[in-house]
Amino acid sequence: MSKTKTAESTKTIMTEIVLPNDTNTIGNLMGGKLLHWMDICAAISAHRCSNRIVVTASVNNVSFSHPIKLGDIVTLEAKVSRTFNSSMEVYIDVFVEDHRTGVRKQCNNAIYTFVAVDQIGSPISVPEVIAETKEEKDRFEGALRRRQLSLILAGKMKPAEATELKKLFA
Repeated sequence: MSKTKTAESTKTIMTEIVLPNDTNTIGNLMGGKLLHWMDICAAISAHRCSNRIVVTASVNNVSFSHPIKLGDIVTLEAKVSRTFNSSMEVYIDVFVEDHRTGVRKQCNNAIYTFVAVDQIGSPISVPEVIAETKEEKDRFEGALRRRQLSLILAGKMKPAEATELKKLFA
């Protein structure tokens, strides 16, 4: 297994169309359906990074900025933004294309964490991800702060140990 991967090499693009069974009573895509699609897209990205079985460890952030309507075409783009020992942060951007006008706009994003596991379900190390573009570098830098915050909230890290978070307030 390679010691490093580029963030771009983990990129996954998935396209769906919103059908009647995917919507609520006012014709908007149900949030749970979008979460399902994001989980699949992000899992493929994490698998491309680790070449291992991956499991969803957490959904760290989901932003529903604009409703997605019946008939809209939804494109999900996922990339691993940073890896740690056995975990990978995956950033997902969601775009909607209006089926009448063809206009495409970003409508949602999310951050998932996956853990790579071996055949018996034990965590296994993953390659380091190299950020190349400005956006990838920004997400890479933010990933450590987000991880520290998650560890603090889970009671697995003391706030005094969160060096990257401290830098925000110094």
